[in-house]
Amino acid sequence: MTSTSTPSTRTVALLVAAGSAARFGGPLPKQYLPLLGEPVLRRSAAVFCAHPAIDEVRIVINPAMSEPYHRAVAGLPVGAPVAGGAERQQSVLLGLEALAAESVPPQRVLVHDAARPLLPPEVIDRLLAALETAPGAIAALPIVDTLWRAEGGPSCGALVDRNGLWRAQTPQAFDFARLLAAHRAAAGQNLTDDAAVLRAGGEDVTLVPGDEAAFKITTESDLARAEALLLARLPDIRMGTGFDVHRFGPGDHVVLCGIKVPHEQGLMGHSDADVGLHALADAIYGALGDGDIGAHFPPSDMKWRGADSAQFLEHAVTLVRQRGGIVAHLDVTIMGEQPKVGPHRDAMRKRIADIAGIDIGRVGVKATTTEKLGFTGRREGLAAQAAATIRLPL
Repeated sequence: MTSTSTPSTRTVALLVAAGSAARFGGPLPKQYLPLLGEPVLRRSAAVFCAHPAIDEVRIVINPAMSEPYHRAVAGLPVGAPVAGGAERQQSVLLGLEALAAESVPPQRVLVHDAARPLLPPEVIDRLLAALETAPGAIAALPIVDTLWRAEGGPSCGALVDRNGLWRAQTPQAFDFARLLAAHRAAAGQNLTDDAAVLRAGGEDVTLVPGDEAAFKITTESDLARAEALLLARLPDIRMGTGFDVHRFGPGDHVVLCGIKVPHEQGLMGHSDADVGLHALADAIYGALGDGDIGAHFPPSDMKWRGADSAQFLEHAVTLVRQRGGIVAHLDVTIMGEQPKVGPHRDAMRKRIADIAGIDIGRVGVKATTTEKLGFTGRREGLAAQAAATIRLPL
């Protein structure tokens, strides 16, 4: 957010994420589910954080979801979360009241459903332009399909005239003071959206073109659709490889792919000598064309002595995300006679998936001996070879 607004013309994005998403099912509300490695909420908030006309992003949440919320927005420049209510209208009012309590309340506010993560920035531009001449504006799409009203179950009843009918989306943009006043007056009415609240207060609302990509994730098929659209935005498919070796030394365990594995010896290295994670990090750096692990974490720097190698893989994944990309797949092969990897394979896959923020189905862990040939065959150390597939925008 690099807006040059003065305090009196501040624009705030208010994301509503307090819902339980009961229709979606599952232990977590849909706004916290992963969408190609990042929570839906994070992708929704990031659009506003990156927009130059947005001065602040605030998010209304269910306090019971505080832990997944903080994980989802870690590192994003968002303000303190606001505790929401039982219904959406109540949650929005609570968010507006929190903004009103600031030393300088905003002049404009955009209210957005957190479950719409693919909002094009151009829609924000159109909404803010409309606010120059109207107290409220909503993104919407004209109805193009034939509409029937059902009668007695699935039977067709009356044909509904679609002329002049629009599908409302979010964000919806408003003069802050007018929306706050309208919400206070409409408390308890349970209106369907914020445009309806402003209209109930006697104000006009302008329609601006929305975008099909700004659909709301409500079902599992919606999540799959969002993934497909995101992948279409990432046509640059790259693959990198990595290789690492560490010798055995004193110790009673080795660290492989983030998991402590009991062994009669340890691995020697400047960090925790995790050959698996080192090879994976180098594979991602290779796919990015961005050096290797030694360039980013020099072995001459003493602060990396004994370090958890998870931070090396996290750093590589972060570089991919900073370029607007995703990690599509990770695969690593551990080479050595001992210890046996098989009993720990699933734990290793899960640990890698957690570090990289991807589904475990996108992680492969294998092991092989070298038929007692070479230094691994002589049980002098372990090696690992890895491959990483990433997708980037052009």
